[in-house]
Amino acid sequence: MSNINEEMFQSLKKFINTFKNEILVYKNVIAHPDCPKLSRWCLALAVFYALSPIDVIPDFIPVLGYLDDVIILAILITIAVKLTPKSLIDEVRTKMATN
Repeated sequence: MSNINEEMFQSLKKFINTFKNEILVYKNVIAHPDCPKLSRWCLALAVFYALSPIDVIPDFIPVLGYLDDVIILAILITIAVKLTPKSLIDEVRTKMATN
């Protein structure tokens, strides 16, 4: 039983580290002068929506309250990533890996 908990903990730890790394990548992508403006706006809107107390569906409604947040954030981030040239994201990843 302890082994299962340890595996879950390690898996969660890996996920959190990957998530933090991705946040840093896209933070650096936004700061890059070649990043498209619309991509910046989508990512900024995603951050604003995530931090804002205003929701489409209030969070106190079970499941739906958080589901709308996940869907809206996923759509905004997906649009931003698709609008950003892959070469720019790769360039930022490479630069971060060498530092």
